[in-house]
Amino acid sequence: MKLKIISYNVNGIRSAMRRGLIEWLMVENPDIFLIQETKAQPHQIDLDDFTKMGYHGYFHSAQKNGYSGVAIFSKLKPDNIISGCEIGKYDLEGRILRIDIGDISILNTYFPSGSSGDLRQEFKFEFLKDFYIYIHNLMKTRKKLVISGDYNICHKPIDIHNPVSNKNSSGFLPEEREWISSFLELGFVDSYRHFHEEGGNYTWWTYRFNARLKNLGWRIDYQMVSADLASNMTKANILSDAVHSDHCPVLLELYLPD
Repeated sequence: MKLKIISYNVNGIRSAMRRGLIEWLMVENPDIFLIQETKAQPHQIDLDDFTKMGYHGYFHSAQKNGYSGVAIFSKLKPDNIISGCEIGKYDLEGRILRIDIGDISILNTYFPSGSSGDLRQEFKFEFLKDFYIYIHNLMKTRKKLVISGDYNICHKPIDIHNPVSNKNSSGFLPEEREWISSFLELGFVDSYRHFHEEGGNYTWWTYRFNARLKNLGWRIDYQMVSADLASNMTKANILSDAVHSDHCPVLLELYLPD
């Protein structure tokens, strides 16, 4: 069967729904829809439209209202649902949600941003270190992994519109870029890069300076696939026509033998 997964930082699910998210989702019709930055508790979201489309909804919201949070909408009933990574300072911010379907684990992740200052940049570095260890341990028992979401890091110069002027910017720091490289070496494939070698395709644009119109963007949203599952990839893309957020969705399709 074909498994279609879409990951999308919606920058507030209620705002995105007012901008036509549901109508767009009905057309795309993924099997699994991963959302970052829900900025809402489950009871604050009208789930009727998701239910009518056949989705089961799972949430890991931040303790702080209107902040962070991830959600998974799946047409396939998971065998297992795990909220968080058992590290309190990250789980309080609603950053990791995992579902297991058969022998495949799909993780929805929202990495911290360090752009607001030194304290949050240090928090981001701590997260990167701890997340690497968490995934390394998970791979001992779960070999087939899809790790999707907003990583808040551009990996290569072709992933950012102006690598020279942004070389000291959070999200493109040498340490962050090296972390992506080391994470891939752990046994992952950047699904979009597997199918597309060209630059100039991004997943986030600042709301300022008409950046999206000028395509002054960053590619910071990924669907990473473990080596044991990489041969099942049939398609990966950036859905830049979706305009419900300052991000756009990223698509992954897998072929799974019946």
